[in-house]
Formats: sequence, structure tokens, C-alpha cells
Amino acid sequence: MEFSAPPALYGHPDMMTPEDAYLMAINACFHMMVLWAAKRFKLELVSLECTAEGEVEEHIDKTSWFKKVVLHPRIKVRVSSEGIVKRMLEMAKKYSTIAESVKSEIAIEPEIEIVK
Repeated sequence: MEFSAPPALYGHPDMMTPEDAYLMAINACFHMMVLWAAKRFKLELVSLECTAEGEVEEHIDKTSWFKKVVLHPRIKVRVSSEGIVKRMLEMAKKYSTIAESVKSEIAIEPEIEIVK
């Protein structure tokens, strides 16, 4: 994979940055754990999409870090309850090695649809 610094830091546009990879690693690991947790909860998963966005905090000395990463899963399950799906998502986060290894706060803001 080729990486570049963000364009604001004299990097090349349209190339993946280490910041992109950070968000992608958290999102991909969480996504895989959602698939695993759905089986554990015996949920019939109809569809799953998940995006991630990061909140960067910049310090006075111009250093920065990802203060918060928000995962936005859009999940559709057959015949369940929203409460069970939310518990499953929390379990997925708990067992996500990457999400549990970073110092950023990880928040989950799901969009849940229950279908018959």
C-alpha cells in the first residue's frame, strides 16, 4: 500500500493517509466482530454497513491525536429487538482487539432496522 501525508501537510491528494488507515483498522475489526457477535446472539443479519469518522484534537504545540472515533453501523436484522442488537454491538466492540487497544474514545451510533 502506498501512503502519503494529508495534503495540508504537503502530501499527495487522493492517496491513503496513516489517519485513513487508523480509522479503517478500527472500523474493519469492529465490522468483523459484529459478524461474529451476531452469530453468538443468533441474530439473522440481513445487511450491515459501517462507516467511521474521527474527531482530531490539536494541541497548542501543533501535535494532534484522535480524541474520538465514532462508528456508524447501519444494521438490518430479522425478527429481533433493538435492545438485543445494541447489546450485540457493545459485545462486538468489547471483543474488537483494535478498538480496545487504542486510546481514542470509541463511540457507536447505530442505525438499526428490524424486519419481519
